[in-house]
Amino acid sequence: MKIAIIDVNFDFSSTGKIVKDLMIYFESVGHEVQAFYGRGQSNLTQLSVTKISNDLETYFHAGLTRLTGFTGCFSYFSTKYLIERLEAFKPDVVHLHELHGYYINIYTVVDWLKKNEIPVVWTFHCEFMYTGKCGHSHECNKWKSGCGECPLLKEYPASFIDQTAHMFSKKKKLFESFEYLKIVTPSEWLLGRVKQSFLSNKDSRVIFNGIDTDNVFYPRMTSPQKLTGFDFSKPIVLAVAPNILDANKGGDWVIELAKRFTSELNFILVGVNNLTRHYPDNVFPFPKTSDQSELAEFYSVSDLFVICSKRENFPTTCLESLSCGTPVIGFDGGGTKETAPLPYGKFVEYGDLDSLENEIRKFFNRTSSLADANQCRDFALRTYSKQVMAQNYLNLYQENFG
Repeated sequence: MKIAIIDVNFDFSSTGKIVKDLMIYFESVGHEVQAFYGRGQSNLTQLSVTKISNDLETYFHAGLTRLTGFTGCFSYFSTKYLIERLEAFKPDVVHLHELHGYYINIYTVVDWLKKNEIPVVWTFHCEFMYTGKCGHSHECNKWKSGCGECPLLKEYPASFIDQTAHMFSKKKKLFESFEYLKIVTPSEWLLGRVKQSFLSNKDSRVIFNGIDTDNVFYPRMTSPQKLTGFDFSKPIVLAVAPNILDANKGGDWVIELAKRFTSELNFILVGVNNLTRHYPDNVFPFPKTSDQSELAEFYSVSDLFVICSKRENFPTTCLESLSCGTPVIGFDGGGTKETAPLPYGKFVEYGDLDSLENEIRKFFNRTSSLADANQCRDFALRTYSKQVMAQNYLNLYQENFG
């Protein structure tokens, strides 16, 4: 089978890592794969990985989006180049991931796929394709009937002009007569949102995201070098997120939580942009790390992983923590609780700090029902390995298009 995979990244960001893992697995079992990506740089130089955009056109695309409010409508040359490569490759199936990100004309590409009746699997990692523009609609439900007068206009992809009503209609029309389409989401929560949108009549299902449970995210016997001289006499609670102090990522909730355990627990925050801010004595901030092995060491040295995000689709950090043997406690936001069902995780209502504190106390008092390190690790191996994810996608291709 000839498989083309398209994403904004390759081997960078959570979706870019997924694309790389899928490509390597499919090739290992005898399929021919071409991966196309839009932004950043790949560490792989083989001919099967192609960057389709250039930075200058990406900047123009972003600027035009900001000025006009039209999203995913530009990048003429990058789009033309991608279609030429697809025409030459002649794929049996095209697997789409994130098409937003200022690198491609989404509508031209999808119209070409429809016209040529090419089977498509489209993994939604966010809400962008059924809203007027938003990757995360938060409390706004206009996407259920029709966008306009957008309350999130200044959030990504930001613009000066509100074109969300027009873009909503444009996306809705795009999916009409799209016969050879299978939609995939990584969580039941996001699937439920799809089912409430104009895509409710499309074939859609859940396939969990996968991670490298063998070579990267496994229990480490060493602690991060950054923790040299660290006082390990108190248990460690870890929180990880890019820009974790952003209101949506919940870092301030974690800091407030730490104040309730001043003499009992140490809290480590990874993904902090402002290291000069004053933190409680038991809070230890660290910047975002791109070193996956170091991140695995942070998970492994911690006794508990806590996540206080306002809403996530299917946070990879929870999968990584479980794979390193560390259970999860946090707020129930979006698809977060699906990543660590009982007994591997415990979630409380968003913003209920008292209940969150209570669950953490029960865990460290050994009165909770959470699984131990070996059980968490075994669950992650069975459920979240990249091999399991890739085989599930391959089964989908073959059952429907093979």
